[in-house]
Amino acid sequence: MRTVPDGITRPPYLATGGRPAGRAGLQILTGDELERMRVACRVAAEVLLETGAAVSSGMTTDELDRIAHEAYLSRGAYPSTLGYNGFSKSVCTSVNEVVCHGIPDSRVLRDGDIVNIDVTAYIEGMHGDTSATFAVGPLDDPTEVLVDVTCRATLAGIAAIAPGCPLGVVGEAIESLAHEYGLGVVRDYGGHGIGSVFHGEPHVNHTKERGSSLELVPGLTFTVEPMITAGTFKHTQWDDDWTEVTDDLLPTAQFEHTVIVTTDGVEILTVTADGDTAVRWPNRLAEAVAAESLSSDLPGSAAR
Repeated sequence: MRTVPDGITRPPYLATGGRPAGRAGLQILTGDELERMRVACRVAAEVLLETGAAVSSGMTTDELDRIAHEAYLSRGAYPSTLGYNGFSKSVCTSVNEVVCHGIPDSRVLRDGDIVNIDVTAYIEGMHGDTSATFAVGPLDDPTEVLVDVTCRATLAGIAAIAPGCPLGVVGEAIESLAHEYGLGVVRDYGGHGIGSVFHGEPHVNHTKERGSSLELVPGLTFTVEPMITAGTFKHTQWDDDWTEVTDDLLPTAQFEHTVIVTTDGVEILTVTADGDTAVRWPNRLAEAVAAESLSSDLPGSAAR
């Protein structure tokens, strides 16, 4: 575990050995709370962009963790995952067949790999959470499409959000798009409420048959973070109690934003001050998607 200077505020769960007191209820943010949340989300977006820019063949995932850790500290933020329920690193790095919660280590990245980097920054009493899947050199065609469709599905799920709608519209939009391309959607993990508490209600399913009837209301803040697979959606946890891998060992990708329901739609919070984000159309689907309303209507300049 990397060290954090005493002057950087820790999240409350570290006082109890990294174990949260319990899952919080809905986090509905307004006023000062929302402004502080914007800061945390902006920092998370900056850390993800800085770390993702360093991805290259020959480096280890632990090196990515070091880069991210230093990026957090330089902005006065604490890495939310560091010490959370015993997690020992400052980001999650999930490579190829790793669905989520990969622990940075000595694994060397090679051309053709993909790696999801999951960043959560704690600052001003709030957690900002975002992730993106990065290519290590050129990808084969199926993997390139997987990454592109996953990003597109993430933004499609976000675009479906509006006040008065049921939360289930998120999963319906995501799964419908993934199935168009013959891809799987992980069912056992989803998005979550976020704010002063890292993980709270609601649980955000990314499949339509497990959607929620919860009515979306302005100020409700949560993450959208589908995990899309090239084959089976089933997965198995390693004996490190964290790392989840696809049962067929085919690749999987993930993107994530923290969003807030507004009076007339949705706002993406995990963007930089100038609207930049690592959650963007990286490859071949960009031109096709640019013609859709999704690519221009999402707030926060996420669809690029």
